[in-house]
Amino acid sequence: MTAETWIWVAVVVVVLAAIAAVGYVVLQQQKRSKLRSRFGPEYERIMSEHDTRREAEQDMIAREQRHAELDIRPLSPESRDAYARRWTEVQERFVDAPGFAVTEADQLVTAVMAERGYPTEDYGQRLADLSVAHAATLDHYRQAHQISGRAAHKEASTEELRQAMVHYRALFEELLEETTREGRRDG
Repeated sequence: MTAETWIWVAVVVVVLAAIAAVGYVVLQQQKRSKLRSRFGPEYERIMSEHDTRREAEQDMIAREQRHAELDIRPLSPESRDAYARRWTEVQERFVDAPGFAVTEADQLVTAVMAERGYPTEDYGQRLADLSVAHAATLDHYRQAHQISGRAAHKEASTEELRQAMVHYRALFEELLEETTREGRRDG
């Protein structure tokens, strides 16, 4: 081979390497954009919980895979109606017994989650599982749960208990909605 041929081979190799590098960066950006879109406000929270972007993204991918393996199903119309009635009763009890009503709201949200197919044994796992399809309302659940914990020790004000009810309602209403396996609303 002549020197000119070697130069052309080197140029082609460099160009192919550059194309591969650009392709890799574009794929990474697309993956990141998909995760950011899927996890919404939870994306930054998950990022802050890990030492590296790669670890955080692997965590999100693992959450998606676990969620895909769960048998998440919509509620029957009868169950939705029954849960909606129970929620109304819980809200009515808030006037006379706010702490008790917040505890009931927590139990009701957990019951809906269980009937939808979410495992409910471990709070941390509940958050991880919900983060895939309910990221937009997950912070509401987190705040409500925190207030509920303080209420159990009689350390929450009536206003905080009211806020907990509002926070629980956000996730509760979303869980009652008809959704597909991928988390999209039917309609």
